[in-house]
Amino acid sequence: MKPAEKNYPVHDKELLAMRYALIKFRVYLLGEQTFEVYTDHASLRTAMKSPHLSQRMARWLSFFAEYNFVVLFKPGKNNILADALSWRPDYDPRRLTRHQDIPDDDDDDDDCTTCVTLGINATVSSPVLPLRQQIADAYEEDAFYAAIIRYLRNPTADTLAKLTRYDLDGDLLTYAIDTFDTPRVVIPADDDLRARLVHECHDAPAGGHLGHEKTFAALSRDFFWPRMNKSIRK
Repeated sequence: MKPAEKNYPVHDKELLAMRYALIKFRVYLLGEQTFEVYTDHASLRTAMKSPHLSQRMARWLSFFAEYNFVVLFKPGKNNILADALSWRPDYDPRRLTRHQDIPDDDDDDDDCTTCVTLGINATVSSPVLPLRQQIADAYEEDAFYAAIIRYLRNPTADTLAKLTRYDLDGDLLTYAIDTFDTPRVVIPADDDLRARLVHECHDAPAGGHLGHEKTFAALSRDFFWPRMNKSIRK
């Protein structure tokens, strides 16, 4: 936790943990049918319906609204597995390294061929032409994203406060939920462009014929468009 987060009330710390979990498993949860979030903090069930919200809570509600979930209460005495993991007596965070390699026994290549062959990686290196130009040109035909780009190129304090999730990387628009999230290239509402990306990642021979979940996971690491998961299922 960040120093400021350590000073949060217990209630907000519980919500922070839920928020972190949603971000961590975003690629699997966004666009899915209703899923359940279990908590041993009973008040979280009604927290998002409270008429008295702090500014922090209001920001978090905007984030939570992107997911389709219900919060269920599970008393701590019935939540033995989770508590056992969090209360391990041999756990000492000071002994953890900054990076731990996790072996992958899956023989499938999880990398999206589009991301590799077109010069895109997890740090949002810009796509090379002609894809980059195709994306940039498509913004002009999408009124919503074209307006956002105009606002970012001529920013005011008011518009920047409302567009905290968006930024410009040259002629590309990027999107990130917050500081925990890696910026991703926004793909405008162009069916041909989105189909091309899905094809390169899923159907192309070099793509390894990834399944739906891996296609979504690979694409969503570097690209963003609303309801991506649903469009990949088609």
